[in-house]
Amino acid sequence: MQSSHFGKDFLWGVATAAAQIEGAANAYGKGPSIWDTFSKRSGKIKKGHQPTEACDFYHRYKEDIALVKTLGFTVFRFSISWSRIFPLGDGAVNKEGVAFYHNVIDECLKLDLIPMVTLYHWDLPEALSKEGGWTAFGINAWFNDYVSFCAKEYGAKVKQWIVINEPFGFTSLGYMLGVHAPGQTGVHNFFEAALHTAIAQADGAKILRGEVKGAVIGTAFSCSEIVPYTQSAPDLLAAKRTDALMNRFFLEPVLGLGFPTANWEVLEKFAISHSTWRYQERMKFDFDFIGIQNYFPLVIRYNAFIPVVQAWEVKAKNRRAPHTAMGWEVNADSFYRIIRQFAAYPQVKNIMVTENGAYFQDHLVDGKINDQARIDYFKAYLAAMLKAKNDGVNITGYLAWTLLDNFEWAEGYQARFGIVYNDFKTQQRTIKQSGYWWQEFLSR
Repeated sequence: MQSSHFGKDFLWGVATAAAQIEGAANAYGKGPSIWDTFSKRSGKIKKGHQPTEACDFYHRYKEDIALVKTLGFTVFRFSISWSRIFPLGDGAVNKEGVAFYHNVIDECLKLDLIPMVTLYHWDLPEALSKEGGWTAFGINAWFNDYVSFCAKEYGAKVKQWIVINEPFGFTSLGYMLGVHAPGQTGVHNFFEAALHTAIAQADGAKILRGEVKGAVIGTAFSCSEIVPYTQSAPDLLAAKRTDALMNRFFLEPVLGLGFPTANWEVLEKFAISHSTWRYQERMKFDFDFIGIQNYFPLVIRYNAFIPVVQAWEVKAKNRRAPHTAMGWEVNADSFYRIIRQFAAYPQVKNIMVTENGAYFQDHLVDGKINDQARIDYFKAYLAAMLKAKNDGVNITGYLAWTLLDNFEWAEGYQARFGIVYNDFKTQQRTIKQSGYWWQEFLSR
């Protein structure tokens, strides 16, 4: 398999996020984000890690963007930190923050790399969180102001845009389960945040369409193939509920289908109580691409004691399935099937894999960072993607997660997903064997 098998116009890149790599969290006019605040709470992040310095990308962006070029990629995906532009979420603009992203974009263009900007990658300004964050009625107006500013400021130079990263991820983990920022819990908070997020992803796209000439606009969904543990009726229904929540809940409103409420009383009540039918047209947008971000399948069995979804994951290690150091199942065939599932909607023009990667324990051998398991992972997943493409799925790009070992949310600095090793004490970068594998793969 060679990169050329995917076609000459196929986009190859790496994906990153501001809160995970930038550092300079309390400097150069930036306001605190919910992750700056959340990470200071005892016990919330492994080993008490904080994103204060992260990879110091703020000061080392030229070095890191040069690495993207050296490894042979053509796309650099990064996010804008909302609170670096608007320290209080709205109102006064931080000129130093605005200039920083111009510098990043200009460096990409200088090296003939395509800058792909994610507008929201989980780091809400803390000032807006105090007003209710994504559960607040005002969030959509604040978000639209922010998007409009970014579109006007950077639109002449940036044509590739992602509106929101993994809406189900941050609303469920941050507003229902409380394990991610801002640490809120409860079904009510989740549904409030979910409705506003579903509106925001379409609102933001419409603003980009109006402001940026030639914009290619997508949004990025986390997704997992959902497999019932047995073929019993309870397990089959539990799997269907999980699929509706994890894979369909934010995608189908974008496609004009509304929320997937059929045959599930909880979602039906949500739709009625929030009058979601009023917003159906507003939540719809004809995206140029749908970004999918897949890391693992989920095997689901019925559990009456789990609130709302009444489903429980049967973990990969308990099934003796191959898995990463995060415990996530390695299953390239499942990756193929979830691509086909998302592509099956007639409204989806094309698919871009906007994140895919793995955390394995890296080993230093003969002065080199050997991560053969990661290389094998990429080989298998790219082969599965090529199979889907050859089957007729319109797949236009693949972005590896991620360039650098970074601040991996609640996992802190422990979970290393990078194809470049980062020493967080010295900030020295070392290309892993997987990075060199990518370099060789992309040269063919």
